Amino acid sequence: MTTATMARDFFALGVLSMLTLLLYLGLGAVAGLLSGLFGIGGGLVIVPVLITTFTLLGMPDTVYLHMAIGTSLACIVFTSLSAIHTHNKRGNVDWAVVKRFLPGVLVGAYLGGLVADRMAPALLENLLAFFLLAVAAKMMFGFKPNSERSLPGPMGLTASGGVIGGLSAMFGIGGATLSVPYLRWCSVVMTRAVGTSATLALPIALGGVSSYIINGWGHPDLPEWTLGYVYLPALFGIVLISTQCVRFGAAAGAKMSQLWLQRSFAVLLLILGLRLALS
Repeated sequence: MTTATMARDFFALGVLSMLTLLLYLGLGAVAGLLSGLFGIGGGLVIVPVLITTFTLLGMPDTVYLHMAIGTSLACIVFTSLSAIHTHNKRGNVDWAVVKRFLPGVLVGAYLGGLVADRMAPALLENLLAFFLLAVAAKMMFGFKPNSERSLPGPMGLTASGGVIGGLSAMFGIGGATLSVPYLRWCSVVMTRAVGTSATLALPIALGGVSSYIINGWGHPDLPEWTLGYVYLPALFGIVLISTQCVRFGAAAGAKMSQLWLQRSFAVLLLILGLRLALS
């Protein structure tokens, strides 16, 4: 190989690396803005976009889906901290409920990652597509659970947390999509439901990402710069900017129609879900 060829290959590699980093930074900005605009975790957007990105980068079919989910959960570990601080400062976190949920969401999230690791990638991708479409339908048509009951006891909350944590870890989300409707169904006021759900995102992400790290450790098809199923370059790029963009999204959302925002996000999820289903 000549010096000119080596220089050209090195330059091409550098350009590709820079473009990929810019893509992760852009994804972090979008995830942060959406999180601020819609009050929902960026995992619903991060996972399908990372699936497309990892596919374009030529990552093996055996790992790209699990890496997208594991990386999303790792991002939520960092981004949830600022949300917890904000909601706690406003008095919107019911810490007694969080403590009762905690054992269930931790165990459920770990088991959710374990189940996802044992699941065929095609099946997991189809389930993720169905979940995105279901969330899109809920947001588009404004389905809301009626407040018909009170919160269950400690065992009931632990069991509920296990289900919420397990499904959230399987799909790489922080859990607000599931926990907010559940808490509203249990007659928790909206502000407390959102604040408590935002707080639960941290243990869900911790339990889930630990599962994806442990179960992905040493997989022969993993590329470089991974920690189990967590792809570190994507984690760095997304976290670096997403936490800074949340407040801009929140400021913009306060000036816009909530119904319009909700339906716009539903359309975005519909597109992402259909793309996954048709692929």
